[in-house]
Amino acid sequence: MNTWRIVQCPARRGDWNMAVDEALAESVAARGECCLRFYSWEPATLSLGYFQSSANRDTHPASRDCPLVRRATGGGAIVHDREITYSFAAPADSPLATPAPALYRLLHQTLIRALNHWRLSATLCAPITSKPPAVEPFLCFQRRADGDVLLDGWKIAGSAQRRRRGVVMQHGSVLLGRSPAAPELPGVVDLGGEVVIAAELVAAWRAELAGQCQVCWRSDPLGTDELQRAEQLADQTYRQAEWTHRR
Repeated sequence: MNTWRIVQCPARRGDWNMAVDEALAESVAARGECCLRFYSWEPATLSLGYFQSSANRDTHPASRDCPLVRRATGGGAIVHDREITYSFAAPADSPLATPAPALYRLLHQTLIRALNHWRLSATLCAPITSKPPAVEPFLCFQRRADGDVLLDGWKIAGSAQRRRRGVVMQHGSVLLGRSPAAPELPGVVDLGGEVVIAAELVAAWRAELAGQCQVCWRSDPLGTDELQRAEQLADQTYRQAEWTHRR
């Protein structure tokens, strides 16, 4: 049975969260061991996808007071408030890394099975056959892509990837509840009428992943080198206006 590293950290600022994910991805490329991290954000933060224009945040007044950070992965903007964020990194030569949709489906299908513990019947979004709109919605959870997780027709989970330097990193978000900074988006609790505690859902999801992939978890804090690298990345990249407003 293979071993995967799992890292859980207290809620932190968005720039720190993004820097930690990149530092962990670098560790995965060097060590060849998959790593999964679950985390939350303090305070509530708006993250832009890598290719989004920062000026477009003005189209969403409800999140205007949230701090802004840019992710290294693509997709639409996410209000990180009443949700679970995860990052998963795998070596580029891992069977999980190719083809690209395999990792999306692994995380999303095991999430669906975890939600079944609360008798919530989520589904994968079917392949999109219609022509995409000329301008996509600003918020990730108002977009649809093959393999997104839907509950009662609403998107409650989506993911995006980045591949570079011997590693594939995947970010994902699970919307648990409606945020005052994104009131148009209902979450699992709003749609299902069930009280779903973030820590309990993470535990169920971890168990489903372990069973699906036949792995055991190695709980591991950030190493000293990773902490130092994360601080460097936060200072040099994710706290810099040049990065945040590069588009």
